[in-house]
Amino acid sequence: MSTVEEAEKLLSRMTRGEKAQLLQRVVRDLGDAFPGVDTIGGVCGGEPCIVRTRIPVWVLEQARRLGARKLVWCATHSSEVGSAPISSRNNGASAK
Repeated sequence: MSTVEEAEKLLSRMTRGEKAQLLQRVVRDLGDAFPGVDTIGGVCGGEPCIVRTRIPVWVLEQARRLGARKLVWCATHSSEVGSAPISSRNNGASAK
């Protein structure tokens, strides 16, 4: 059972008040996080990536510095933001 599945099981047994306390704790814990950015060991070398993709944040920042426009960038990288889960995407990287 994954940690998320365990949490969901616990949530189903909690009162609304307990859920509110837990939510406050989670919000405090994530206060310095950036929405839409996640860091997962083994994905893109542990670099921060756009959630549910293998697009490193530094790639977006470099594209911005070089003057890439959002619409053009999204159009050329739309296949990387598809519906396939990260585990099934390779994006040209060799398997380790």
